[in-house]
Amino acid sequence: MAWPAAAVAQQPTIGYLDPRSPGTAPGFVSSWRVGLREAGYVEGQNLAVEYRWTEGHPDNMKAMAADLARRPLAAIIAAGNLAAATVKAATSTIPIIFIVGVDPVAFGLVDGLNRSAGNATGVTTFSSEMVAKRLELLREMVPGAAVAAALTNPNNPNTKSDTHHVEAAARALAMQIHVLSASDDRDLDVAFATAKDRLVAAMSVHSDQFFDTRRRQIAALAERYGIPTIFNNREFVVAGGLMSYGENRSDTYRLAGGYAGRVLRGEKPGDLPVLQPTNFELAINLRTAKTLGVTVPQSILIRADEVIE
Repeated sequence: MAWPAAAVAQQPTIGYLDPRSPGTAPGFVSSWRVGLREAGYVEGQNLAVEYRWTEGHPDNMKAMAADLARRPLAAIIAAGNLAAATVKAATSTIPIIFIVGVDPVAFGLVDGLNRSAGNATGVTTFSSEMVAKRLELLREMVPGAAVAAALTNPNNPNTKSDTHHVEAAARALAMQIHVLSASDDRDLDVAFATAKDRLVAAMSVHSDQFFDTRRRQIAALAERYGIPTIFNNREFVVAGGLMSYGENRSDTYRLAGGYAGRVLRGEKPGDLPVLQPTNFELAINLRTAKTLGVTVPQSILIRADEVIE
């Protein structure tokens, strides 16, 4: 009777830090669990997980990272730019598996993409070029759109690069672009009202974890103001957004879980190259298109990986 209890006590424990709430990230958690399972680790059987969620309150991030760093953890999975940077500052010894949307070298997480002398590795979805691709798809969806907007978070380290790419894409498409900023709920309301005042015919919402926590709110604002909008991931489309194009997030989190499993088996983070996703998906919400009075071109429908009716 004592043997199972002893076995459980000796099982490794990893930490997981996420700026969202459990309700907004269940698919992501299940995805990195798949990666862990492929490496031979199952939560509740031969692995324990210490979860920390900031519930959209980034001020709590530092204390949560410090708390995890004090524990005897075998690894920490850090979801997002701020989580990765905060955990990196909190520990130089516990292996860190990050999931970020920035260049991890420029962001100071690693000193090289192929090999790093530090305690971190993971997956980066950094690709400002995707911003241009989304604007091209948006123009294809709304061919008469001469004026567009890009919604950014000024606190996101990608904003400068994303803005540069979206402005260049707008010039190439002969479109006028308004760059709008939002970092809290009031800003979101103001941004959409401003877009309407400036006769914006279409909007691209850039990748940002604050926006992830406000998916339904942003989708509702786009519908309220009648602005066709493209997002970076399908969860916005499920929440009522018109369309999305970006990396397959389930695959991205699965890769991170797989790396956590490899670290648990004894590999060093510095020996594991930073990964980039190669699986991208286009999603369309036909109900939202009908509500907005948008006719989805056949050229987009046949390329869509997911169509919500």
